[in-house]
Amino acid sequence: MKRLLCLFLITAFAADAYAQADSPAELKQLRQKMVLALNSGKTTDSLYNTLDKMPNKPPVYVAYLGILDGLKAKHSWNPYSKLKYLGAAEKVLKQAVDADPHNIEIRFLRFSIEHNAPGFLGYNKNLTADKDEMIRQLNAQNYGTANKPLTIQLIKFLIDSKQCSPAEIETLHKHLAAIS
Repeated sequence: MKRLLCLFLITAFAADAYAQADSPAELKQLRQKMVLALNSGKTTDSLYNTLDKMPNKPPVYVAYLGILDGLKAKHSWNPYSKLKYLGAAEKVLKQAVDADPHNIEIRFLRFSIEHNAPGFLGYNKNLTADKDEMIRQLNAQNYGTANKPLTIQLIKFLIDSKQCSPAEIETLHKHLAAIS
């Protein structure tokens, strides 16, 4: 899970409850603050509380709320709490995907959590669907809320995930070359 979040969160995270939720600058800040939350339970809780209080959250913000549940699982020492938070992350991420099923960033967030969750827990049911949708959106050059650094990170993560066929990896390398 650390590897997943490190790879993704290098691109960043932060939330301002009073900011315009669909602002690209605010979304960029949201991504930047996630780096801090990766290694701090206190920061995770603070960001979670800030995001949770935001009215009318767009689906991508809902997805980040799910990621914060995943981080709560990481920071918890109690195995029961870890499972509870991971279950909450799965539920919230499903809500985000249901609200915006073609958003590549939301799909990436869920894919990242599921890819890094232990397989025996059963939290990996959507890996193939998320991978396929991300590749479809990349092929259509529909990056949605994802900025260039995040899109590059997403492609690299997919390539390294061992979830893609050789043909898909070749396609991803072409997308990476075109974007870089």
